Amino acid sequence: MTLLRREALAVIAAALSLPARAAETRATSFAFETPEGGPMPLGLYAGRPILVVNTATACGYAGQLAGLQTLWTRFQDRGLAVIGVPSPDFGNQEPLDGPAIAEAARRNHGVTFPLTAKTHVRMPRAHPFYAWAAERKPGETPRWNFHKYLVARDGSLAAAFATQVEPNDPRMIAAIAAELDRPA
Repeated sequence: MTLLRREALAVIAAALSLPARAAETRATSFAFETPEGGPMPLGLYAGRPILVVNTATACGYAGQLAGLQTLWTRFQDRGLAVIGVPSPDFGNQEPLDGPAIAEAARRNHGVTFPLTAKTHVRMPRAHPFYAWAAERKPGETPRWNFHKYLVARDGSLAAAFATQVEPNDPRMIAAIAAELDRPA
């Protein structure tokens, strides 16, 4: 299945999961594709903060995968979801496909949080989630791998963190803690 067809199917799946009364699109309206080819609707994480990170296993910042795993391990019991979105958009530093990406992330960095199928995050071919996020934070779009978006419990976009902001950065920890402390 071509990547464009997969993205189109993800958009259709997201549209089918939209609540009829939703006045504004929320992050939980979108779906990614799993490495195995099935849908990964963000609606599964409704009511929880979600950290969405574009990743690449052959990037110089790939060490952040271990830091993201540490974040997820630390905060998952409080409700944080971490989702890695492997992307070919920056120098094709994600050379792998399908389950091989998740296997490399697990083997080399201890990753057990969910990863999507390889996905475009830059315009004009950006996945609908990334296009939505770019509309909400136009000056804070991915410029390289490991850009991080924090989605609030209500599905709005709470924060964006550039590549250079490490997962253990106090600003990121504070933003995640604030979202976890908000009522569900």
